Amino acid sequence: MVSVLLIPSQLLPPLHKFSLNFQPCRAITQTKFNFKFSCTSSFNSFSTFDFNAIIDYGPSLSKGQKLIELEEGPDSNYLVKQSFTRVFDIAALRVPAEECHALQARLKGHLLNWPRIKNIARVSGDDIDEHIKELFDQKEDENGVFARNENMDDLLRERVELANKFNSRGFIHFKKLAQMSRPKVKKRTGQGSQERAKGRRNKDEYATIEVVEENGETEEDEDLTGLLGDDFRVKSWKGPTRLLLLDERHAKKAASELPQAVQVLLREDTNQSRKIKYELVQCKLTLFYDYWRMDEVLEELLPKGMVVPSSYELVGHIAHLNLRTEHLPHRRLIAQVVFDKNRPKVQTVVNKIDAIQNDYRTMQLEVLAGNHSLVTTVVENGIRFQVDLATVYWNSRLGTERQRLINSFKRGDNVCDVFSGVGPLAIAAAKKVNRVYANDLNPFAVKYQLKNIACNKLQGKVEVFNKDGRELIKEILGRENPAFVTQVVMNLPNDAAEYLVSIGDQVG
Repeated sequence: MVSVLLIPSQLLPPLHKFSLNFQPCRAITQTKFNFKFSCTSSFNSFSTFDFNAIIDYGPSLSKGQKLIELEEGPDSNYLVKQSFTRVFDIAALRVPAEECHALQARLKGHLLNWPRIKNIARVSGDDIDEHIKELFDQKEDENGVFARNENMDDLLRERVELANKFNSRGFIHFKKLAQMSRPKVKKRTGQGSQERAKGRRNKDEYATIEVVEENGETEEDEDLTGLLGDDFRVKSWKGPTRLLLLDERHAKKAASELPQAVQVLLREDTNQSRKIKYELVQCKLTLFYDYWRMDEVLEELLPKGMVVPSSYELVGHIAHLNLRTEHLPHRRLIAQVVFDKNRPKVQTVVNKIDAIQNDYRTMQLEVLAGNHSLVTTVVENGIRFQVDLATVYWNSRLGTERQRLINSFKRGDNVCDVFSGVGPLAIAAAKKVNRVYANDLNPFAVKYQLKNIACNKLQGKVEVFNKDGRELIKEILGRENPAFVTQVVMNLPNDAAEYLVSIGDQVG
């Protein structure tokens, strides 16, 4: 597998001739190339680019400043989320709020452009609501504070009078007015809605931006005075402003060191009839634990060279891991990361301890994170199934195969599912075929299958049995008309061939 590197156009000059030499080197997860790129361009007669510097781009746990340094390494049973906080130094243009979107479109190639980080950031404390602003005069005093409107007292007095005439239920003299004009809104209640609301993440939970100021003033080499003239020296801002986050390469640089395209753009804006203020500020972007992806956290957490587990089976709200032996000492850390990065969809994380070795085909599971309930609801092909992974067998990966079998059935078929489990095939088939006979040796599976049949309102089309498969074949196919059953399904990979003998004895 070869990794292809996409390079932004602004990083390379116009190329006329180029030569590329590389040598592959093997790695654990992917093939990488160490090479240098030589070219001739219209700017320089000969240029050499070291791609090692270009590859190291974007947010990474290996970059930035750590707030907490673990002395003894990560504990195998406890996850320190603060150790994944990283602080990055970036530069930003502080501009008026009404101009930020137009400038963003023109500076798109020179902005930060990090995943899930907006290029426009708010400056805390300088926003004012428009309807509040109307209550003040447009004139400001020498300190930049809006003067109070003379009519404000009249407005407040009018509000007090309205409060005396109206109560919380409507107009006092018309007590039914509230019911007539405002119908009741159904509020979402229940565990599901609470978990969804709890699981929503706000941007402030995984990233914050802070303007770095020294002594309350901006240094001369950090503003745009030399670029735009003395008229554009910014000492204090009046009105809402925004921050346009620049590319990380421009951090801790002066205005004269900005890209030529940015300087030309700012000069064009200053030549307009209106004067727009700009200010180059240095900021600190803090990324917390919730920002990083699951694979990034696990790669930082696990020992170097260990394969990072990247997949799991999702059964309802349960994430079913199948960890390797090398992962077992770190299984609780892995489970906690999987739990944190997939909430609220995942509420329980389990790992299979041993292979299936019993007649009921149940798995020995260890709960590693979340709640300890293994009863969940699974939706497959629009049908809901209630499952208890502690007592019954379920495999979500067989959903495609089950759908393929159902597509092959006809309307007049009578299906016999010898090993039906909780009924994923039998119940789905009952919506299409004439009749279904479902059987399972596990009494817990039969219990949940009856619940699922009732939940999907198919009581009259599915007949459930709790017996050995050979007995069911003898009973169903041994009737006066064995041709009554047109389809027989046996989902038991190890022993299904032995049951074919029973079918041959009844049919032949």
